[in-house]
Amino acid sequence: MSAIVERSPLVGTVVAVKVVAGQVVSSGTELVVIESMKMEHPVVASFDCVVVSIAVVVGQTVREGEELVHCEPSSVSNTPTELAATSSVDRADLAEYQRRRALLDDSARSDAVSKRRAKGQRTARENIADLVDDGSFVEYGSFGVAAQRARRSEEDLIANTPADGLITGIATINADVVGLQNSQCAVVAYDYTVLAGTQGFINHRKKDRLFEIAQRNRLPVVLFAEGGGGRPGDTDAPGVAGLDVMSFASFAKLSGLAPLVGITSGYCFAGNAALLGCCDVIIATENANIGMAGPAMIEGGGLGSVKPADIGPIATQVGNGVVDVRVADEREAVIVAKKYLSYFQGPSPTYARHADVDMRSVVPEQRTRIYDSRRAVELLCDIDSVLELRKEFGVGIITALGRIEGRSVGVIANNPVHLGGAIDTPAADKMARFVQLCDAFDIPIVSLCDTPGFMVGPEAEEGAQVRHFGRLFVTAASVTVPWLTVVLRKGYGLGAQAMAGGSFHAKEMIVSWPTGEFGGMGLEGAIRLGFKRELDAAGSPAERAALEESLIAAAYRRGSALSMASHTEIDDVIDPAETRARVIHTLDSCPKPQTRTGKKRPMIDTW
Repeated sequence: MSAIVERSPLVGTVVAVKVVAGQVVSSGTELVVIESMKMEHPVVASFDCVVVSIAVVVGQTVREGEELVHCEPSSVSNTPTELAATSSVDRADLAEYQRRRALLDDSARSDAVSKRRAKGQRTARENIADLVDDGSFVEYGSFGVAAQRARRSEEDLIANTPADGLITGIATINADVVGLQNSQCAVVAYDYTVLAGTQGFINHRKKDRLFEIAQRNRLPVVLFAEGGGGRPGDTDAPGVAGLDVMSFASFAKLSGLAPLVGITSGYCFAGNAALLGCCDVIIATENANIGMAGPAMIEGGGLGSVKPADIGPIATQVGNGVVDVRVADEREAVIVAKKYLSYFQGPSPTYARHADVDMRSVVPEQRTRIYDSRRAVELLCDIDSVLELRKEFGVGIITALGRIEGRSVGVIANNPVHLGGAIDTPAADKMARFVQLCDAFDIPIVSLCDTPGFMVGPEAEEGAQVRHFGRLFVTAASVTVPWLTVVLRKGYGLGAQAMAGGSFHAKEMIVSWPTGEFGGMGLEGAIRLGFKRELDAAGSPAERAALEESLIAAAYRRGSALSMASHTEIDDVIDPAETRARVIHTLDSCPKPQTRTGKKRPMIDTW
């Protein structure tokens, strides 16, 4: 082989000559190092060779292709004068990374973990690991620390304020469930073991970053909210009050774009509660306390000293409708969250169904006997597919997500055990919001109607019923998802029209079981008002009673399901055992929802 000339691959300055004349070098040995645009470019030997001469010196500027080193081939291999690159396990930068990464793990904070165990709670990282699919969590902003460098050392902040008390990232949830799609989700988890879960300058930046990504990619967000509000100890944050932070506005903007799931355990006050209140669904554990201010803020406002456990306990927050699902602990909360998200992730190809004939025994033959309409909801839907929301609030209406032959549906049903199924103000609010939720994410609505109408009376009107009931009509008129109504028994007045989406002919289908009975108002009252002249003209009390009884009986015959169907005021009367098949057939006839890049509704009412 002829002599070898190693040349410069680019324009630059020689910053090192690594060999001397007469040196035997192996292929790959560094000969010269050239610096160009602040980057070093090593020139290496192409073959095993002997260095004959060196054509450049340190500091010399060379052109591309200029001669650097002259060599002659050598058959004798020798150990290069330069050692191989440092092993990856010995690199200082990698070692520092591994040290810092290890400090984020729960095992590095045994005292904090022990305190969680003592309270019967899990760590934020344990909750995330249970929620997401194995190995799918990609964390954002993990190395952030509290903005307190002016008052604390770097090592102190690294050790004691990991992730600045907020873990954020993207993962898949339910991707391992056969058939479910759209499993990518954003996860935000406040870490109560770090500065009591308060909201700091850095973790606000982390939230803003993740919410921006969630908005761009229409990702559902699961929020673990536990802790307080703003953190006054962040000395490094610019500004005065921090009221220009965008986190709350950014999170609220996601409403209606993708599902927002809030989970809370322990104390959830101020800023954490504000974020929680923006969620579509709130899942809270038995030990949860939720309030827009914690003890310090309450006392600071001159309102006295209170214990945190006295602020917004779970019994209060499920009764007033703040909490949608009450669970025992964080483990159950995660189970419910995954089930809730599944309704928005597409149809399930696997399901089990109840026997259709069981529907026939739901409504008693005696028309004045109460029954459990939740049984109708359960029997209509696939086995173990129902998740009821706000069970302890607005108890006159049942609102639940479920599946029918694998497809997601929203079910509303009157509860005849409460006020005979009459719709009052809380029930109207509960139903109107649930309808918005279903419409926003293209979930069809199945309404099981058994109501004597809206609640009436002077005391009832103190609850602003005119506006709350009006909300039902304007909300129903705004939705575009299929709305199917099945009258189980009573279908009276404006309340029945509201259960049918505003009118018996306003939506896709209205059918009745044979037990159905209908009227513009309660039939007894209608007879006493409408036939007052005839009743007053009766010759005796006995004759009046007999006339009234016969008129009422005639009204019930006229208002029967079959009579209504004969006048085509309803679409059909069906055997209760046919209900599931009729719902499926109607849904199949409706057009599939359009693929959207943005919101269908501006937002979902938080109330």
